[in-house]
Amino acid sequence: MKLLIALLCLALPMAACAADAPSALVEGRDYVLVEGGQPYRPLEGKVEVVEVFAYTCPHCADFQPAFGAWAARQPDDVRVTYVPAPFGPGETWARAFFVAEEEGALGRTHDALFRAVHDERLLAHNASAAELAWFYGQHGMDATRMKVRMLSPEVEAKVRHAREFALGIRLPGTPTLVVNGRYVITPSSHADALRIADALVAKLRAGRH
Repeated sequence: MKLLIALLCLALPMAACAADAPSALVEGRDYVLVEGGQPYRPLEGKVEVVEVFAYTCPHCADFQPAFGAWAARQPDDVRVTYVPAPFGPGETWARAFFVAEEEGALGRTHDALFRAVHDERLLAHNASAAELAWFYGQHGMDATRMKVRMLSPEVEAKVRHAREFALGIRLPGTPTLVVNGRYVITPSSHADALRIADALVAKLRAGRH
């Protein structure tokens, strides 16, 4: 009897560890592999995690606090990149995003814009370029310059690139996480998306070393 009790005491911690251990990733369940998929930007020795999002998407707004915190924890060799989905009315939002990115303003505007749309109701989903420029003007940017920059060839090229990337991965919706342009994460929840991202990043970092 004492031997049986001792064996049970050993088995219980091992069972608990097994329950806590992350399950292995399964292609087709946790992610879809994009044959020939390319990263959004050259990797330059990094692992790239892209979030394709839309400011008007309530799921993206719900995901942003957790994803923003996750992004802030990543090591230097992991590059987190936000890519706006530039389809329909989303193209205007994408243009505004790229101007803010060029100006180095995303740190003070990204979360604030989600709040402006979903909590404060300051901007409609079909907000115009002038309305978006007004919002960014409230956060330290030049509204007049922004409206001009939104129509620039440089921003047009970025919108086109974002659209090609989204079409290339067969974007299933927003938010979607994509690792190195090849792994499109297909989670069951926001928490599951970060679990899968962690596992893919760990796998790719280990492969480089």
